[in-house]
Amino acid sequence: MDATFFFDPACPWTWRTSRWLVAVADARGLAVEWRAFSLAILNGGDVPPQFAEAMAASGRALRLVEALRAEGRHDDAGRFYAALGGRTHDAGNPLSDKLVDDAVAAAGLAAAAPALDDDRWDEAVRRSHALAYGSAGPDIGSPVLMVPGVERGLHGPILTEVPGTDDALTVWDALLPLLRLPAFHEIKRGRR
Repeated sequence: MDATFFFDPACPWTWRTSRWLVAVADARGLAVEWRAFSLAILNGGDVPPQFAEAMAASGRALRLVEALRAEGRHDDAGRFYAALGGRTHDAGNPLSDKLVDDAVAAAGLAAAAPALDDDRWDEAVRRSHALAYGSAGPDIGSPVLMVPGVERGLHGPILTEVPGTDDALTVWDALLPLLRLPAFHEIKRGRR
């Protein structure tokens, strides 16, 4: 793998960053490993009522992501996330169990669908989340990016829009040396 991307499918910022990474991967022939990062776990299970349905749907989706990862089916996990993000973030729909199920079907993963409701995958989600948080935390959220040979991960990059290919590659090429530099800690702008 050339990059590991830990994500919560409910996060719109994460969705934009994932599309940036896909553009980079396509342009550079990189392999991406898709892993679970749970905002519900991050918040200690304290989910406000208005986000409860989305967080429950996210939890189901992350079970499938980790089940696919366990089988080395990284491209399938990426295809599932693309189908889900298109139905939620691109279409402006809140994440729901129905959209998760629709994305599974659209990604051609019906045979893997039982993992969605198999709570035995919850431990794999917790381990994935802990790995991401431990590599980039504290005080971080989704997404987390890791590259091979580098102990520390990075929260982000957080993008307000998906850049074109040239700009996407510029961000990647600037980010890699920072990730590899042990002294690098953080770059941040306030949100607008």
